[in-house]
Amino acid sequence: MIHVHRVTTQQDLLAALAIRHTVFVLGQNVPAELEHDSHDQTDATHYLARTGDGTPCGAARWRVTENGVKLERFAVLAEYRNQQVGAALLAAVLRDVAVAHSTAEVYLNAQVLAVRFYERHGFEKVGEAFWEAGIEHYRMRWQRPE
Repeated sequence: MIHVHRVTTQQDLLAALAIRHTVFVLGQNVPAELEHDSHDQTDATHYLARTGDGTPCGAARWRVTENGVKLERFAVLAEYRNQQVGAALLAAVLRDVAVAHSTAEVYLNAQVLAVRFYERHGFEKVGEAFWEAGIEHYRMRWQRPE
């Protein structure tokens, strides 16, 4: 069973940042200065996924931008992939965003390999592919359920 909660303690924030560092910096060679930005400490709302025994296994964040609500930094440790951790993170984030920002556009920049995952969860591609941090991405917009 996966449990996802909004980060409210420094300890949980550090766990989320460590997961992101492992996935993006060590695993995908994203420069650390691109992965860790000022939003982490200022305006982002963070989430942490834990296994049933409490082991941190995934992280995500969202923040308000001039274009709406941007979902970012979805990361699942390699040994926990394909176990619904990403789906649980996304569901928790969307649930909170839908309540807090009921009319805002919700979007993200998805790595090409994750596009199908987001499409299964109500997102659609917007525009052409682009490169960010050396990885091909698509902007995707959430189609809110009616």
